[in-house]
Amino acid sequence: MKKDVLIERIEELVRPIVSELSCELYYVEYVKENGEFYLRIYIDKEGRVSLNDCEAVSRRVSEILDVEDPIKEAYYLEVSSPGLNRGLYKEEHFKKYIGSEVLIRLTSSLNGVKSVKGLLRDVSEDSILVEGETEIQIPRDKIKAANLEGEI
Repeated sequence: MKKDVLIERIEELVRPIVSELSCELYYVEYVKENGEFYLRIYIDKEGRVSLNDCEAVSRRVSEILDVEDPIKEAYYLEVSSPGLNRGLYKEEHFKKYIGSEVLIRLTSSLNGVKSVKGLLRDVSEDSILVEGETEIQIPRDKIKAANLEGEI
């Protein structure tokens, strides 16, 4: 199964469980690190995600994944909050944090810089606008990584 199809399937299985436990599914990633596979599920909620939230989601998700078995190889399941300097992966993440301080790392130099730190001012389908020392329009395909900076 292709990785993006696998992630979609896992999101379908996990989203109702996460919602039932009063949390929001923020992001799912499936990666190989040092020869081991990791399924990481990031959850969020109003206020703070607690260790109890992560444990409850982990238990329930583990049960459904054991039954549905979408991943054929052995893997480690990790459930956590996206953290203070959370990654911005999807358009909904960018839109939610308009007005917040962000750090954007670029795939290649843009206007002589490889990273931009500033306030996220606007989001469109193909670019974002960040106001730092100057205002810079960044094409989405030039974004290597995007993270919040500081407080949520």
